[in-house]
Amino acid sequence: MLTTKLFWGFGVFVLGSFSFENPFSADNYIDLNTETAVISKLQSPGKEIYADFCMQCHGANGKGDTKNFPPLDGSDWLKTKRNESITAVKFGQSGEIVVNKTKYNSSMPAMGLTDQEVADVMNYIMTSWSNKQTKVVTEKEVAAIKK
Repeated sequence: MLTTKLFWGFGVFVLGSFSFENPFSADNYIDLNTETAVISKLQSPGKEIYADFCMQCHGANGKGDTKNFPPLDGSDWLKTKRNESITAVKFGQSGEIVVNKTKYNSSMPAMGLTDQEVADVMNYIMTSWSNKQTKVVTEKEVAAIKK
């Protein structure tokens, strides 16, 4: 049974017809085509973190430098290695990785971010540029990642 409700989520009100279950809690997925206001709010805290910690190497456009720093924009590594991506942001990354069929073997230090900050910057990266991932990274998911 559907009912029209006003729902508060990610700092915005959403009016629509929903089942009795919260539409944003089901596996923490969002519909990027209809929830642009939610995505904008979702990106907000992560954008600042990205500018402070990530942009120096991966660039404002997320393209990296094609030699030392892999791209985040359109990255197959982000799409297929979710836990490894979260681990890299949370604990740093060293050793060879392959992103979009190109090998990278540089080091990314741990940034000292909280689990919430890691979730925020991951959500920004995963919904920016050409990235259109729909599963929200949560603080709980980040906390479950151990070194």
